[in-house]
Amino acid sequence: MKKLTFLATALMLLAACNNANKKNETPQAAEQTTQQDTIVYEHEYLVKVGDIAPDFTLQYTDGTEFTLSEQRGKVVMLQFTASWCGICRSEMPHIESRIWQPHKDDADFVLVGVDREEPRDVVEEYTAKLGTTYPMLLDEQGDVFASYALRKSGITRNVLIDRDGRIVKLTRRFVEPEFNDLVATIDSLLSK
Repeated sequence: MKKLTFLATALMLLAACNNANKKNETPQAAEQTTQQDTIVYEHEYLVKVGDIAPDFTLQYTDGTEFTLSEQRGKVVMLQFTASWCGICRSEMPHIESRIWQPHKDDADFVLVGVDREEPRDVVEEYTAKLGTTYPMLLDEQGDVFASYALRKSGITRNVLIDRDGRIVKLTRRFVEPEFNDLVATIDSLLSK
């Protein structure tokens, strides 16, 4: 009986402490919880439309470097991808034909694939099989991806960045209406 009384008392004290912590929760902590819930709702992105895109430097498959912040003044599209991603392989030919080919000679547009956690030879092999010619960056540790989305979350993902370095569109998976909107947004940004 004494053990049962002790257990009941301990549980009541634990519940009281938990309620006191909730009452003392700061507005910032409550907002942070809401933001974390939003991250999951918005396809596990860590960034949102309107944010300045996190800067990074990666190597292209040819060994030269790309730094995002050096692209200010241009419209930039990042496509996070990998050879093992079936949806990516379905989307990439559409990116090639509907985005890259029409805009590849436009000095105000940059499109780069950001391959997640694969070596150069794998990237070169699968892009050659797909017939895609837009440049690919090597995010071999996945750290750049992890600055945009939860590290363990899925791909394909497209991040569209305006001339000021702000994110204007985030996509996840390959959904035709969303892809059509991405194409239209790129066309609109480049016409300004």
